Parts: sequence; C-alpha cells; structure tokens
Amino acid sequence: MEKDLFSEVQQRTQLAFSNQIEMLVFTLSDNQMYAINVFKIIEVLECPSKVTKLPYAHAAVKGTIDFRGKAVIVIDVSDFLGLVPQDFKNKLSYIIVCEYSTNMQGLLINMPDTLITKSWSDIKSPNAVLNNNGYLTAITYNDKNEMIQLLDIEKMLVEIQGIETKLAEPIKADLDHLELCTHHVLVVDDSKAARIMIEAVLKQLGFTYESFDSAYEALKALDNDPEAERRYCMIICDIEMPGMDGFTFTRMLKTSQKLKDTYILLHSSMSNPTNETKASQAGANGFIAKFQPDVLAKKIVDVLTGKEG
Repeated sequence: MEKDLFSEVQQRTQLAFSNQIEMLVFTLSDNQMYAINVFKIIEVLECPSKVTKLPYAHAAVKGTIDFRGKAVIVIDVSDFLGLVPQDFKNKLSYIIVCEYSTNMQGLLINMPDTLITKSWSDIKSPNAVLNNNGYLTAITYNDKNEMIQLLDIEKMLVEIQGIETKLAEPIKADLDHLELCTHHVLVVDDSKAARIMIEAVLKQLGFTYESFDSAYEALKALDNDPEAERRYCMIICDIEMPGMDGFTFTRMLKTSQKLKDTYILLHSSMSNPTNETKASQAGANGFIAKFQPDVLAKKIVDVLTGKEG
C-alpha cells in the first residue's frame, strides 16, 4: 500500500513536467460538468449548516464558514454565473476550499464527481459561441465524450473581490531614479483579467509590451521573430493555459539557443510554495503569485536593475 501511495504522489508531482493537469470534476445547479485544477484545492467538504452572512457582500457571496480556525468566504458559483442558486440550506451541497493567489476561498458547488488527468493539449480554448458569458476559459471531454468546462475563476474572483491596479506611491517614487529596460515585455496568459492587471502595471512602469492568450501563439511569434532575443527583456507567463502550460513553454524556451537567457517570470494563481519549486525546476528565473500589482512591479524593477535576490 505504501508503495502504491508513493507511486501516486510521484505521478501527480510529475504532471507539472509532462504538460498534464489533474482536475476535480464537479457539477453546479445546472448538472453540467465543470473542473478545477487539484493543485489549487485544499479540501472538499460538505457545506456546513452554519454560513455566516456578510453585510453588503456580492450577491454570489453567501457568507463565511470557519475552516481550520479561519473565516473563509463562500461563493455560490452557480449564482455568480446566472444559474439557479445552489439550495445549500435544504439540499446536500459541497464546498471546494481552494487557494488562489495566496487567498483562500470556498466555492459552493452541487456535487464533486471524479478526478481526471488530461494533457493540456487536449484542453481547448472555447469559441465565441461557447464563451458568450466571458467566464469560460477552456473545455475538454471525458471518456464518454461529455464536455467539461473550465471556468475563469480568476476573473470571477476579481469581479467579486476587486483589485487595485494603481501602484503604491513609494514604488512609483523609486521609478524616478531608475533607468528601466527600453525593450518590450512579453505577456502570456489566457485569463483576460490577469492580462489587464499585468498590462496596467507595465504601463505605469513605462514599458511597452505584447500580449498573447496562448503559449502556442507566443512560441510561434518568438520563433518567427529574428530579433526576439533583443526585443524582449522579460517574459511574464501564466502556468495554467489550454494547449500548452507555462512549465512546458518555459522548458522549450530554455532549450532555445536564441531565447535561453531571456528572463522568464511565471505568474500564477497557484500560489502554493510547491509551485515555486516546480517553476524553478522547469527553468523559470522567477515566480510570484497573481493579482498583487505592487509585488509584480517591484519584481520587474528588481530584475531589470539587477537588484533581484
């Protein structure tokens, strides 16, 4: 049994280096299938009877629960998406306690279903028809050819909790005395909310940039650009992306004679410290959690002025 458990742990750890993702599939009030990366999950539990309401909260925030001595907000994903709200008071419901960008949230769902492992190459970006609500980031299929939807949880959290993109005054004051890189920054992230935040930071720092929502498209552009090595002083890249994940993208760039010395900063909502280790093992030069504009700005300035570390 110990050997089997060890093998399972090893297999899951190696997913980060094989362009694969393990997902928990679950249903919402519409009984359709959705999924979330297991690396973001802390625990799945039955929704407790006591959910403490919060005044003036977003309509999809049903309140808070006590989780290991901490107050964690509970977000009804169905309600947020405009579906029938989850009837957690009268029906057995579940909460996925997860961590996005150093913060814990509870996602209220109908029912957890199963764990599946998929290659990122089997996970596709949705077309305009499927993504008319703006919250669908990718789709894939199970063995029965049933569609599984991956939601843009990052965008959902930004809309519920808000985010301040204006940099702190001390950081902006420091910029007055710095000669920053005059080249472009390349941004790769399938989440529109994340790209908007990164671009806002870069604009305030005075950088020009180019953004891609696909690692494949970014890689193609870099391969076709004979000046890429001199054009880009830094690449800021997400980890979870349809088609090709950030770990694979990083490894491919680090084996390129043209781009191997370009600084790659992995920027992910998977903020668990183990992901920082995986980022380093994949060859990334740095790793920070998403949706922290001041932290991102300081990281960029430190790297490009030689102050990092």
